[in-house]
Amino acid sequence: MPADGEPRRSRTLAEKVDYLFRSVRKPDAREYSNDEVSAAIARDQGVSVSSSYLWYLRTGQRDNPTFKHLNALATFFGVPPAYFFDDSTTIEVEAELALLTAMQDAGVRDVALRASGLSAKSLDALTDMIARVRELEGLSPYQDN
Repeated sequence: MPADGEPRRSRTLAEKVDYLFRSVRKPDAREYSNDEVSAAIARDQGVSVSSSYLWYLRTGQRDNPTFKHLNALATFFGVPPAYFFDDSTTIEVEAELALLTAMQDAGVRDVALRASGLSAKSLDALTDMIARVRELEGLSPYQDN
């Protein structure tokens, strides 16, 4: 539950897919493009998913993909397929990704290291606090790279 006591709204499939694109970065810290993800999934997993279909998923214009496509996306981004179906897994994965992102920034590495070993509930609370502080500072809820 978020720090404000309100129940957390389940995220849409589009929000979950877009979060992965925004959070899981290439080694040079840039976001993967829909074309890059489509090509990598075809090359590495033998699953055909077009870049335009990925855009439809990210924007919510398609919201009922096959399990094969969701599994391919999960494999590409290194998350469990349950990320797309189970809210507690979504929260856990997003908290872990937020910590990984923080680990890349030397200025917050110490905070991230101190959070290691905390429960999913505590990590969720930290994620909510970070989002609130970013909002107060006029930043997007995601790290801008």
